[in-house]
Amino acid sequence: MQRFHLGISQNPTLMMDSSAPNTPSFQNTPEPNTTTSKKSFVTTLMEAATLRTPSFKEDNYFVSLLRPSERKALQELKEKLKASLESNNNGGAVMWGIPLLGGDDCADVILLKFLRARDFRVADALTMLLKCLQWRKDFAAETIVDEDLGFKELEGVIAYMQGYDKEGHPVCYNAYGVFRDKEMYERIFGDEEKLKKFLRWRVQVLERGIKLLHFKAGGVNSLIQVTDLKDMPKRELRVASNHILSLFQDNYPEMVARKIFINVPWYFSMLYSMFSPFLTQRTKSKFVISKEGNAAETLYKFIRPEDIPVQYGGLNRPSDLQNGPPKPASDFTVKGGEKVNIQIEGIEAGATITWDIVVGGWDLEYSAEFVPNAEGSYTIAVEKPRKVMASEEAIHNSYTSKEPGKMVLSVDNTSSRRKKVAAYRYIVRKSSATL
Repeated sequence: MQRFHLGISQNPTLMMDSSAPNTPSFQNTPEPNTTTSKKSFVTTLMEAATLRTPSFKEDNYFVSLLRPSERKALQELKEKLKASLESNNNGGAVMWGIPLLGGDDCADVILLKFLRARDFRVADALTMLLKCLQWRKDFAAETIVDEDLGFKELEGVIAYMQGYDKEGHPVCYNAYGVFRDKEMYERIFGDEEKLKKFLRWRVQVLERGIKLLHFKAGGVNSLIQVTDLKDMPKRELRVASNHILSLFQDNYPEMVARKIFINVPWYFSMLYSMFSPFLTQRTKSKFVISKEGNAAETLYKFIRPEDIPVQYGGLNRPSDLQNGPPKPASDFTVKGGEKVNIQIEGIEAGATITWDIVVGGWDLEYSAEFVPNAEGSYTIAVEKPRKVMASEEAIHNSYTSKEPGKMVLSVDNTSSRRKKVAAYRYIVRKSSATL
């Protein structure tokens, strides 16, 4: 049986122990001395624009818990929708495979989304709903998920569904930095027809995410959007961005629970801080703004590390999904001036240990060594100490032991004052000879 603990020290010689198996424990150590300096005006604005603990609250879809005025608006919308469809000899209305006049809870969830998008103004909600129904019919949105639109080169790069947040919301990632390449830009957006095809593909990605929703009171009824603004060519993508924004606003009301912007340039943060006072509290509660270099720290607040893509400081690789759901990971914090040693004990002779480890924004020293139990045996340097660059992704490695012992993974942040989030996971497979 393996046992592990975390040793935390502010110098390489201090180590802690824990007798509780599989339970990481921490030794309290004093914070490293830091010199207080006056913050620049830009830094202050950026920090003000960062929503560290958003107060977003999931919408209620239990009809019995609605206000009387909201219940009345819902019933009125149903009646007006039915009358409108009958007058146009349209026998039914279906969205995401759900009949809107079916009289069940799923239909109520959809209708409430349109009502909330228009502040429960029934006439406005009905107009929006009818336009959306017509658009979905013209766009063939109900069957778009089954189409082969090409764009294989964009899947998993530009816009893609990957994993869930801690509350079970499907997560959609968006990153348009590759379009800085003019050849790529021309290939995708070179003319009107190419733009239309891309927009259709982008809608397909969203529709696949919506297929994962419950459309049920008390269930998961919205997505999380993570948008990476790093290297995004604003001017070139203005037309495409406006089309996407318009399509989503008009036809996918209240489908996004939270919008997380990562690698945000300083000027975006400054603009947000200026316009933030003019936004409603409901809108602001859905936004999370994370400046460049803080992607992992921000995403760890909402998403488990095993569900976060490796390029953003997580442990999730697309190839991992072929082997089923991601294996759970443990996350921890490496404070400035600290060295953390993860000790995995109880490894038998002939066993193979495989591990993944990552520190958000690395820029520290990492090493791995195997320490045999036998007195007088030499410690084996599995991975020699080396500086891990900030741009490096999670480390994946394995080691087969020749004798019983423990594996020690070390991350040394003693040369930095910055606190960093981190995660690791491991699995030990016994030798077939011992089974």
